[in-house]
Amino acid sequence: MKDNNKTKKLTNVLFMIYLIALFWIIIFKFNVRLPSLRNMRNINLIPFSEPLMLNGKIAFGEMIMNVVIFVPLGIYAGILFKRWSTLKKLFLFFLISLICEVLQYILNIGASDITDIINNTLGGLIGLIIYKGIGKAFKNSVKSQKFINIIALTGTILMISILFLLKINKLWIFRMES
Repeated sequence: MKDNNKTKKLTNVLFMIYLIALFWIIIFKFNVRLPSLRNMRNINLIPFSEPLMLNGKIAFGEMIMNVVIFVPLGIYAGILFKRWSTLKKLFLFFLISLICEVLQYILNIGASDITDIINNTLGGLIGLIIYKGIGKAFKNSVKSQKFINIIALTGTILMISILFLLKINKLWIFRMES
């Protein structure tokens, strides 16, 4: 029982770190300070009508990253909100994505886009499916939660290290040319 409480506490801590990182990445675009107003206030309410264009090509990577960044939310929702229906969990993914998009609009950071909300919600759903698959593989919720915590802890340490190196411009792959 004591071991199970430690597992639950670790899951909660990792979930909080994930949420902080999620909002920092989406809302603040890796900045520590609020960026200056850049007149980027834009809303797109037509799904997939205005994909991100880079060098004249559609940046599918941006759309894929919007899915990928929400996969952990689906996994955490599976663990932390077991009693919730799938519909309620989908609403959580939608709501967190909507909050991010509204904050982007209010803070005048980036564009608010319904496509992002759709992709983020899809990412949460994929994470929930992954969680259910892990649960079936282990056939024991405590063991599956411990496995997920090991993966999440490793991923969290890696993510924090990469974000830190990016922030101090020491990751040679992404180093900016001066």
